Amino acid sequence: MASLTSGERSGTKRRMAQRGPGVGERLGRRPQLSDEVAAYVRDLIMAGQVREGDFLRLERLAADLGVSVTPVREALLALRGEGFVQLEPRRGFVVAPLSRQDVQDLFRVHADVAAELAARAARRMTPEVLAELERLQEEMEAAARAADSERVSELNHRFHRAINRSADSNKLAWVLGTVVRYAPRRFFGQITGWPEASSEDHIALLAAFRAGDPEAASTAMHRHITHAGELLADHLAERGLWREA
Repeated sequence: MASLTSGERSGTKRRMAQRGPGVGERLGRRPQLSDEVAAYVRDLIMAGQVREGDFLRLERLAADLGVSVTPVREALLALRGEGFVQLEPRRGFVVAPLSRQDVQDLFRVHADVAAELAARAARRMTPEVLAELERLQEEMEAAARAADSERVSELNHRFHRAINRSADSNKLAWVLGTVVRYAPRRFFGQITGWPEASSEDHIALLAAFRAGDPEAASTAMHRHITHAGELLADHLAERGLWREA
């Protein structure tokens, strides 16, 4: 099973420490902690860092993340409910099968919802939000040229968040939030072509927003998310997660 890098480990522990003493004892905090663990393991699976049949050791994950075993167990049970891990009697949690079709299905739903939000954002786009998107785009292109994939990921997240907020569709944005968590943000920088796609695909989006064209915005967003899914699927194929014809 893959371990956290020293940088990831220190960052995760820092976030845990910021919650203050006794965090595990306060009602309402533990689900948040287990959600963070689930997000990390989900990223490992979706990025191909662990694969079908790999055992996910509770103690190992707890040590890597600087948490107790309890939130790790809760996280793996949640992922079992999502179909990402399986619980084998007397053996523990193992990674469930993940097919190219699974990845395509997740990104198909992601693309459909994001496209609708982009269309709604185009109808409500203000000069202030458009200026923010253009500024983020400029910074993203500079980060891509500098091969700073972590910065690209951060700016990409902010770019899409600004669009989704502009749509003023809280329930639809919530639906998107449940789908987008299956995109492995921690590892997208390792996927060939993703940093470039994150900046280049936005050009058509910005053109649609400048024109106030909801249909063009929807089409551009759908292509962008679908492209990201294709890059991820190709990355997983290259890592040997599945055999292809």
